[in-house]
Amino acid sequence: MAKPQKRYVCQSCGSVLSKWQGQCVDCGEWNTLVEEAGAVVTPFQAKHNLQGGGRMVQMVALDADIPLPARRPTGIGELDRALGGGFVEGSATLIGGDPGIGKSTLLLQAAALVATRGAAVAYVSGEEAADQVRLRARRLGLGDAPVQLAAATSVRDILTTLGAGRAPDLLVIDSIQTMHSDLIEGAPGTVSQVRASAQELIRFAKERGTALVLVGHVTKDGTIAGPRVLEHMVDTVLAFEGERSHQYRILRAIKNRFGGTDEIGVFSMAEQGLAEVSNPSALFLTSRNENVTGTTVFPALEGTRPVLIEIQALTVRLASGATPRRAVVGWDSGRLAMILAVLEARCGLSFSTCEVYLNVAGGYRLSDPAADLAVAVALISALSEQPVPPDMVAFGEVALSGEVRPVAHGALRLKEAAKLGFERAMLPQALSRDAAPLKTMGFPTLGALVDHMLSRG
Repeated sequence: MAKPQKRYVCQSCGSVLSKWQGQCVDCGEWNTLVEEAGAVVTPFQAKHNLQGGGRMVQMVALDADIPLPARRPTGIGELDRALGGGFVEGSATLIGGDPGIGKSTLLLQAAALVATRGAAVAYVSGEEAADQVRLRARRLGLGDAPVQLAAATSVRDILTTLGAGRAPDLLVIDSIQTMHSDLIEGAPGTVSQVRASAQELIRFAKERGTALVLVGHVTKDGTIAGPRVLEHMVDTVLAFEGERSHQYRILRAIKNRFGGTDEIGVFSMAEQGLAEVSNPSALFLTSRNENVTGTTVFPALEGTRPVLIEIQALTVRLASGATPRRAVVGWDSGRLAMILAVLEARCGLSFSTCEVYLNVAGGYRLSDPAADLAVAVALISALSEQPVPPDMVAFGEVALSGEVRPVAHGALRLKEAAKLGFERAMLPQALSRDAAPLKTMGFPTLGALVDHMLSRG
């Protein structure tokens, strides 16, 4: 009988190598390769392909009249928004976030609300005892919810228990890194165990129509721990963002096979658990003072939801010969360097003798390129000591040539700003011709914007 081939699997990225070495060639991590037994390849398999001998697969037409899978709303509006309307029957959802961010609290609240509506809900914890989960439920005021609790880590035991009777409508596994399968060698949390355990749980959910929710740990760089294939196996990936020292949390949809991506749900941490924030724009805006320089408001867009964000900039003059510092919180430091270079090369402003600090208020993280113009406005205001009017917003993409380029969904951004009392907007000239609820000022280049702001002083 042929011997199993040895292989080495990276515990960081899941890459498979034929021999051990200190550093993974794919992700660059050190000492992450662990030996696993490979598959046995017989001489017959090596000489023959897989054509023939299988069963026929049923094919359907693209325009076939097939009912869409039913959704089960959780009763938490912000969670349902991120999911696209609720959990889909037979779907698998992966939610990741930093330790202590509130993943277990949110899912316990959702499980209790779903259970009170008559659905069968099972909550399996691999990190806490059932009594600990019950104590947390009592603190949240959910002690009477008809949720079935269990503390287990064996996938075989869990599936045997759930398969003995009626399958639950909602199954929460907290967390997938603590689960293990006796069919695979290795400790819980390894790449092979996470992959095998998730595969068995997802197969059960698909066959029985159970909405499965997996809680995933994250690494130090914010990515979900375990093999990358785990995110491909599930239908929806949600990221729970925020700082433990801050009150507010953002639930972001990274992948969703049954809805749109980049949707967000906003929560605040309260004594009774996580509370919904119905107006997130007011969350990220501080009290507007006309005499404060270096602040401007940017209408960001998260999926279909516009959110108004305050951007703050500060410049400090240095003595001759000192090395200026650039510090950024909530935005890409490379993009800040690009905006500073365009302001110096195309607009004649000098930041070489200044320390520059940029902050996105409220702990928000911006990735929208439309924030370029708002950042430039904040920097110009801080350097010239000319405050931006408190009733003004700004958005637009800045090119290396200094051109202010249009961005998508300008009307939606302006509508949200008008709803919160803003009256004016600085934006690309190509968007200023559209009918808008605000008084718009369009600028073709960043130089024209600088001239306008400096002329007001």
